[in-house]
Amino acid sequence: MSEAPASPDPWAPTRLFTKICASLSKFALMAAVAGLILVLICVQYQVVGRYLFNDSPTWTEALALLLVLYITAFGVAVGVRDAGHIGLESLLVLLPESLRHKLEVLIHGLVALFGALMLESGWTWATLKWDEAKPMLGVPEGMDYVPLVIGGALIVLFSIEHIVALLRGRTVEAAWN
Repeated sequence: MSEAPASPDPWAPTRLFTKICASLSKFALMAAVAGLILVLICVQYQVVGRYLFNDSPTWTEALALLLVLYITAFGVAVGVRDAGHIGLESLLVLLPESLRHKLEVLIHGLVALFGALMLESGWTWATLKWDEAKPMLGVPEGMDYVPLVIGGALIVLFSIEHIVALLRGRTVEAAWN
């Protein structure tokens, strides 16, 4: 006897989406850590140049400041996915289950809206400032706003992932576990 074919899993696309989001979160976290290491190297190089050689390199501070923007945007996005952000969970646990569930979806929707606004405004400013060069680095001024675009897009994706997980009755597991 042959077995009946298994019915397709309706949640397979969401599992793929979760894997993609987990991979993006891991990459963003690794990029933030790498950026932090580069900031430490830049600052150390500047200190050594200033106090040992009396010749402080001018580009180190500008690069460190640019890297901080990327580190922050990536860290915020990872914090949204892994629920490491500030929340009002203490108030939510006092509510009835059905209302709590609706408010959690609403909260993630508002976070997604915030991410979309970050993305849109970052894109606007990046394109407006792209033709201006940063004096110390020689890269476009628009590079200061690219982290808003990337971080905003990641926040939107991760918020959607949380909403889908809530609708499925699941939770999003931290990517770094």
